[in-house]
Amino acid sequence: MTATEASTKLGVPDQLFIGGSWRPAATGAQLDVHDPATGDVLASIADAGVVDGVAALDAAVAAAEDWAATPPRVRGELLRAAFDLLQERREHFAAVMTAEMGKPHREALGEIAYGGEFLRWFGEEAPRVSGRFGDNPSGTGRIVVSRRPVGPCYLVTPWNFPLAMATRKIAPALAAGCPVVLKPAELTPLTSLLFAQLLSDVGVPPGVVNVVTTAAPAAVSERIIADPRLRKLSFTGSTPVGRRLMAQASTNVLRTSMELGGNAPFLVFDDADLDAAVDGAVSAKFRNTGQACTAANRFLVHRSVAEEFTARMAERVAALVVGAGTDPDVTIGPLIDDRAVAGVDELVSDAVDRGATVRTGGARLDRAGSFYAPTVLADVPPGSRLLREEVFGPVLAVVPFDTEDEAVALANDTEYGLVSYVFTRDLARGDRMIDRLDTGMMGLNTGLVSDAAAPFGGVKQSGVGREGGAEGLDEYLSTKYTLIAR
Repeated sequence: MTATEASTKLGVPDQLFIGGSWRPAATGAQLDVHDPATGDVLASIADAGVVDGVAALDAAVAAAEDWAATPPRVRGELLRAAFDLLQERREHFAAVMTAEMGKPHREALGEIAYGGEFLRWFGEEAPRVSGRFGDNPSGTGRIVVSRRPVGPCYLVTPWNFPLAMATRKIAPALAAGCPVVLKPAELTPLTSLLFAQLLSDVGVPPGVVNVVTTAAPAAVSERIIADPRLRKLSFTGSTPVGRRLMAQASTNVLRTSMELGGNAPFLVFDDADLDAAVDGAVSAKFRNTGQACTAANRFLVHRSVAEEFTARMAERVAALVVGAGTDPDVTIGPLIDDRAVAGVDELVSDAVDRGATVRTGGARLDRAGSFYAPTVLADVPPGSRLLREEVFGPVLAVVPFDTEDEAVALANDTEYGLVSYVFTRDLARGDRMIDRLDTGMMGLNTGLVSDAAAPFGGVKQSGVGREGGAEGLDEYLSTKYTLIAR
C-alpha cells in the first residue's frame, strides 16, 4: 500500500488547511508520517514552507475583524457543536491517533474525552467574558474596563497528545474571538488535520482556523513569529525550544503562553494508603507510555515503605502488556520513534552504572517498532541523570527519604516545576505540601490532575501562562481601560 493509499484508508486530509480550503504546499513537497509500532509509512502529507506559513497568517489576519465581532454566544455554540461532532466521530479520531502516535486505543478514546472537554468548557465560557464599570475614586469620571481578543495567534502543539493539545489552545482562542494558525508536530499531524476538517464541518468561518504541517518547523515558525501582525504565541514542548521561541517573540513583544518540560516528583509518605499510591503511580507514570509532561519522574518514598512500594510496583509493571495500540489487550504502546528509545535507554544505563537496581524491565525490546520495556529502578543514587532530566518513557525511579524536610528538598531540587504528586493520610501534611512544593499543580492522593476547568501550567522553567479554566481564556484577551470624563 502506498502512503497516499494509506492516508485515504485512514480518512485523513493530506493537504494544508488555509483560509477554509485544502491546498498542497507551495513547493509541492510532502512529508511522511510513520507508525511507531511498525516503522511503516502511514501517510504522505503536504510539507509547508515559509510561503505557506505566511499564507496561513494572511488568512487569519483577514478573518480577525469579523471573528472578533461575532457574538460570543455564536462562537460558543460553534465550539459546542464541535464537541458534539467529536463524540460522534470519536472512533475515527481514536484510530488515527493510535496509528500515528502509538497509544493504546482505550487511551486514545480517553484523550478524546479529555480533549473534547476544552471545546465544551470554553464554549460555555465564551459568553461570560466581562469587564467592569464604575466611578473613579476622585469623582472626576467613570472607569470602563473591557476585554478584547488579542488578535491572530500562532499555536504550536507537541506530538504526544495530538488532539488534546490542539483543543486546549484552539478552544480558548476561538472563544475569545481570536483566529489561529496551528502548527502540529510533524510526528503526529494527522489528528490535527482531521480536527480542522471537523471545525470546518460545524461551520467555523474560513480563515479562523488554519493548519500548516511542516518538516521545517524552525524556519516556518521564525517567519510567522517575526510578522508584526501576529499578536500571540502559545507553545507546548521542550524547555530549550520554548526558550528560543520566547526570544523570537520578544522582538514584537508578543503575548506568550509556554507549557514546557517537567520533572514531576511523586511523594509517598509513611502513612500513605499504599494501594492508592500504587494505583496513582501507574496512572501518573505509565499513561501514554510515560510520554507526558505531567508524568511522574522521581518517586520519593519514605524508607519505611520503600521496599514494599517498589516490590508492588515491580509486580504491577511486569504485568503490563506491551504492543501495538490497536491490540485491545495492550496497555503500553511504543515510544514515538527510535531516537526516543535511545534517549530512555541512555538514562536508564546511566542510573544502573551509578548503582541503581533494575527490578523489572530496563532494556529495549527486540521487536519491530519503537518499544522499551516498562521499567522499575530501585535505590537510584543522587547524581543520576534521570533525576535531573525529563524521562519521556516508561521508567519508574525510586529514591528513599527519611524526613518530610528531606522529601521536600529532593522534590524541589530541579529547574522544573510543572506538577507534583503527594500521597499521605495526614491532612495537615497534605496542606503543607501545597505551599512547600514548587510546582504549578499538585495532585493530593491522585495520579491524575488535568481538567479542562482547571488552570494547567507550571513555574520555574516549566513555563509561563495557564491553559484551561477561566485563566486559560484570559491568555487570549487583552484588557482595555477607558475613562469617561464628567
